[in-house]
Amino acid sequence: MKRLALGLGVAVVAGAGIAFAVTSPRPVAAERLDAIAAIDGDAAAGETLFWAGGCASCHAAPGAEGDAKLMLSGGVRLASDFGTFVAPNISSDPEAGIGGWSIADFANAMLAGVSPRGEHYYPAFPYTSYTRMNDRDIADLFAFFKTLPSSDVASLPHQIGFPFNIRRSLGGWKFLFFSDQPHVTLGGPDTEIARGQYLVEGPGHCGECHTPRNLIGGFVSDAWLSGAQNPDGEGVIPNITPGSKSIGGWSKSDIAYYLESGFTPDFDSAGGSMVDVQKNMAKLTSGDRDAIAAYLKALPKRDNGWE
Repeated sequence: MKRLALGLGVAVVAGAGIAFAVTSPRPVAAERLDAIAAIDGDAAAGETLFWAGGCASCHAAPGAEGDAKLMLSGGVRLASDFGTFVAPNISSDPEAGIGGWSIADFANAMLAGVSPRGEHYYPAFPYTSYTRMNDRDIADLFAFFKTLPSSDVASLPHQIGFPFNIRRSLGGWKFLFFSDQPHVTLGGPDTEIARGQYLVEGPGHCGECHTPRNLIGGFVSDAWLSGAQNPDGEGVIPNITPGSKSIGGWSKSDIAYYLESGFTPDFDSAGGSMVDVQKNMAKLTSGDRDAIAAYLKALPKRDNGWE
């Protein structure tokens, strides 16, 4: 009996140790942080990444337009099955925003989903996509953030209930689903498609909405960009693979023009949350929009992910 009790005790301690290790936040390796810090960031290049990443769509005040979209005081609410997330202030204010962050703090947030306090971020902040960004782009984006105006508006807390409010448990979620590897393997050395893949899977984080998720919020791996239920509860986010009935018949130029203008080949226009996305994509170069279109046309056909 004593041996059984001892064995159970050892198993419990071992299990706790494993759980502690698995759920621990894992910041970016020090060597990589040093390499990023050594880069002289280009704010002009960072602005392109800012729009590609849709930063203002979540972090500007609700309803902001024009130059007001560069005041990243936060407040947008993102509904989900796990609760409502509220986008924080990420302006240059050193107290209310991220003005006091180092480049290492910024890189850890973007690439590892780890806060300056060493805590996990919720993946409503799409670091699960941003983790594919390269060192130069992280440095450039940080340089652009430092040029933006300051706001002292305090960030509001997320409205998340138990057990999802236990941040430590996100380490287990990351263990299962967090990866910096490409979502699809596309043959050939086509540099335009490679650029499109980088933009879509990385800063553009298109899969965050256009890919279905399982019960605990991980991507369904074999349904990349095949569409999903709208997290707000109304309608669906469309399938954007060549198997789609919505854009499957569009040409590369049709897709690129839609991203630039918001108009479909049938003279319809972007609606819903895609309006903001399209406005952001319109600020990219024509070459980048062409690259995104080339990547989407190169994807394998998928059936609708919500069916």
